Amino acid sequence: MENKKLIRETAIGTVITEASSIQNLVKFIDESFVESVESIFKCKGRVIITGIGKSAIIAQKIVATFNSTGTPSIFMHAADAIHGDLGIVQKNDLVILISKSGDSPEIKVLIPLIKNLGNKTIGIVSNLESYLATYVDIVVKATVEKEACPNNIVPTSSTTAQLVIGDAIAVCLLRLRGFALKDFAKFHPGGTIGKKLYLRVKDLCSEKNLPKVFASESIKNVIVEISSKRLGATAVLDEKNTLIGIITDGDLRRMLQHNENIQGLKAMNIMTINPKTISANALAADAFILMENNNITQLIVVDNNKYVGMIHIHDILKEGII
Repeated sequence: MENKKLIRETAIGTVITEASSIQNLVKFIDESFVESVESIFKCKGRVIITGIGKSAIIAQKIVATFNSTGTPSIFMHAADAIHGDLGIVQKNDLVILISKSGDSPEIKVLIPLIKNLGNKTIGIVSNLESYLATYVDIVVKATVEKEACPNNIVPTSSTTAQLVIGDAIAVCLLRLRGFALKDFAKFHPGGTIGKKLYLRVKDLCSEKNLPKVFASESIKNVIVEISSKRLGATAVLDEKNTLIGIITDGDLRRMLQHNENIQGLKAMNIMTINPKTISANALAADAFILMENNNITQLIVVDNNKYVGMIHIHDILKEGII
């Protein structure tokens, strides 16, 4: 029981300490922060982000965020930089250096080398009296009062602060660039996020599997068409091939419940008029939302008001985007 109490108290204390550190960052969103964002936005080259230890790991995450939101970036480990990797830095690049202390040996060696190359430098640093804070062109403050660990040593609050500052810069740049979902999809085509942003209805419905009957056709033909196309429904067309309705498995069940004799019934007698439709160019994720909101499992797909296919909710679910 004592261990359980210790775990809960320690976890709660960690969250509170780090949350407080993040909240305090608000006062550091000053002119220097604004200048750093504007400098990155105007940069003609790439953004090189470097650090040592845990700060290097944070640098890698910020690079990933920048790249996925339209700011070309490269990670350069500070230790590797002074052993040959400094060649990554090109003429028009901007260099961001991340460090809590700002006084690590690698950072002290690296800054003069970058300055000699003539590249603009930005420091994200906690210690405002440090070598890093003194010699970079722009200082972005990421100061924390204490780490979350009991000994105030292990980088916890400080690395969280660095991460949040990086995210704040990235979101500012995203807004300045007018970065939209379609832009994000270009850089993130893989995985669930990518599919939500680029997979379209036309990618999932086949024009070859096009369930349809004419309004005057028999119920037998309707049943055969629905069964053979395996989508649980069929579109109903008039003599001009214009979409006028839909018949689903549910419509067939309701027909049998309310009619003892179905011999004389036609498709037009049991169809649902004005069926829900979706454009072939719409996102598959939007098709799912439309189905969910209307409690249906199929949608008729149209292109310039022409019936071109049908999409089933299972087509979307098997893609794993929901």
